[in-house]
Amino acid sequence: MATHAHAVADDPLVFGDRFFNRELSWLDFNERVLAVAEDQSLPLLERLKFVAIYAGNLDEFYQVRVATLRRQHAAAPALRSADGLDAATQLQLIAERAATMAKRHSQIFTRDLKPRLARAGIKVHRWHQLPDEARAALDANFVERIFPVLTPLAVDPGHPFPYISNLSLNLAVWLRDPADRRTRFARVKVPPLLPRFMSSGEETTFVPLEDVIAANLELLFPGMELLAHYPFRVTRASDLELDDDDAEDLLRALEAELRRRRFSPTVRLEVDRRMPGHLVDLLVRELQLPGAHVHRLGGPLGLIDTWSLVALDRPDLKHPPFQPSSPAALVREPVLGDVDIFATLDRGDLLVHHPYDSFTGTVQAFIEQAAADPDVLAIKQTLYRTSGESPIVDALIAAAEAGKQVVVLVEIKARFDEQANIAWARMLEQAGCHVVYGLVGLKTHCKLALVVRNEADGIRRYVHVGTGNYHPTTARLYEDVGLLTADPVLAADVSHLFNQLTGYSRRSPYDSLIVAPQDLRPRIVAMIGRQAEAAQEGRPARIAWKMNSLVDEEVIEALYAASGAGVRVDLLVRGICTLRPGVKGLSERITVRSIVGRFLEHSRIYRFGDAEDDEIWIGSADMMHRNLDRRVEVLARVDDRANRARLREILDLAFTDHTAWQLGPSGTWRQRRSHERGAGPPLQETLMARAGRVIIDR
Repeated sequence: MATHAHAVADDPLVFGDRFFNRELSWLDFNERVLAVAEDQSLPLLERLKFVAIYAGNLDEFYQVRVATLRRQHAAAPALRSADGLDAATQLQLIAERAATMAKRHSQIFTRDLKPRLARAGIKVHRWHQLPDEARAALDANFVERIFPVLTPLAVDPGHPFPYISNLSLNLAVWLRDPADRRTRFARVKVPPLLPRFMSSGEETTFVPLEDVIAANLELLFPGMELLAHYPFRVTRASDLELDDDDAEDLLRALEAELRRRRFSPTVRLEVDRRMPGHLVDLLVRELQLPGAHVHRLGGPLGLIDTWSLVALDRPDLKHPPFQPSSPAALVREPVLGDVDIFATLDRGDLLVHHPYDSFTGTVQAFIEQAAADPDVLAIKQTLYRTSGESPIVDALIAAAEAGKQVVVLVEIKARFDEQANIAWARMLEQAGCHVVYGLVGLKTHCKLALVVRNEADGIRRYVHVGTGNYHPTTARLYEDVGLLTADPVLAADVSHLFNQLTGYSRRSPYDSLIVAPQDLRPRIVAMIGRQAEAAQEGRPARIAWKMNSLVDEEVIEALYAASGAGVRVDLLVRGICTLRPGVKGLSERITVRSIVGRFLEHSRIYRFGDAEDDEIWIGSADMMHRNLDRRVEVLARVDDRANRARLREILDLAFTDHTAWQLGPSGTWRQRRSHERGAGPPLQETLMARAGRVIIDR
């Protein structure tokens, strides 16, 4: 199956620009997610999971990217993207593409997955499909549990159009008053705290909550004549517009902005396809939404709520469970057998690859052991996102209560986690931790932990540098790499960086780190340039990168120049890629691939060179403007020979994976096949099989 960024033929001679559009490239990524939902070789609930992932992705895209384009269109309509499109054109292209994909997404659920799930014993019925006894049970449930929560809101001269909250599901109700025969509009919000798919009495038969409410509307509007009812769903802008340069108290300023965000502009309206035009027009007018971003859908709206069905206990409809393993290099205490991270790192660096290597038994154990060890004097850590009940936060609190110096940089501006991170920050402060909220004007996105320990031969520092968050839950779902080390050079670099984050240190350059926004872009461009020079001199040269997104024009131009100089460039980009690969005279030595699979490919690995004397860097940064200019990011050089070999192997497996998608010069993504030349086994399946040969960490 292929996805298309532009309606352009594959002939590279027609290209007049050097970049794909960023927003359309993101839609390409979400279409690859949709293709996984269509893959009939996967277990049913795994396919349904990707239906939910697609829905959540698109919600966020509208809340952030479409909202940003609408602001740009209002403030600077002539401003153009790198591929030459103004905001109005991009919004129109997004609207057309997203509407088509939304229908496809809905049909995957209603026409394919729903019937298959029913045959497997999981039935999602509409109200009219239920037997009388099931309807009676749900009616009773409505009176007891649902009716008291509902608040019908009328719209008339005495009742203004109500506020519709972000991502809320609602019923538009059309009524007639028997007294004056005039028609009325009312809105009923579907309560978000109640289960979206309600059990109909049978354990495996469900009905959408909005259907139950719609069947009982006469109890909400007694004496009125019910003419029609239709579900609709609203998406609002949710990106923060926080000017923290002028904020005297960043925490209070952010809380105020979060309150204002509730009333942000509408960016999308989803409606039942049967809704008549006059009702759609009423909603569009009252919500002040351009009509192009109205999606008419045939199935249930808000399919992100199918996560509750994915969570059903049906192991026969899911992948076999995968248990992370414990790296063989770990040293264990002789008596209790617990992992001794410090003894392990005394023997050498430890590269961890999640979810194949246990996060609990490595990174989490590192923080927990540091918190409990009486010889540890201080722990310093960044927190961008973490879990609801976080053992990492618990360990930091325990360390502070034990008298250790604990410094935590909590990035309270982490998108969609702002409120949770504010709560973490306050909890850590109350426990006696020194909490820093981030740097003015920047998000702190790097993943760092530093432990200072008093040992027999003096003070020693231990470090973790990772590509993923300190989040035990996502560490089982996201693919990430991390380096645990006691290397004194890297530890000194990390220590200086923490001084910069918490104080006024301005040390640069570092020895084993590259830090954004100080010098990441120029260093990356310079390393690309060295590979180009090597190729021109006839020496081995190669660039192999694995990342989430590639957007930055200066970096892309450097890659084009390297390709022209004879460098082979292999890129694995999970999400957005605005580079055009394979264009004669521009990028003919560049290949771009993408893997969308059971685990979210999230690690960033940057390799420069084609031999064992190569340089390999890992870290938190993608090649995007925000990472290079508006975030504190870190790449760390991996020096250990065995660890570099392991990272090379990860890259090589990724570049030969026969399930990977490949990007063509016109913007067409095509999934490779196992019989193609050079195609190898799936990356994730290979790594899971290898992890299974190691002692399982329960």
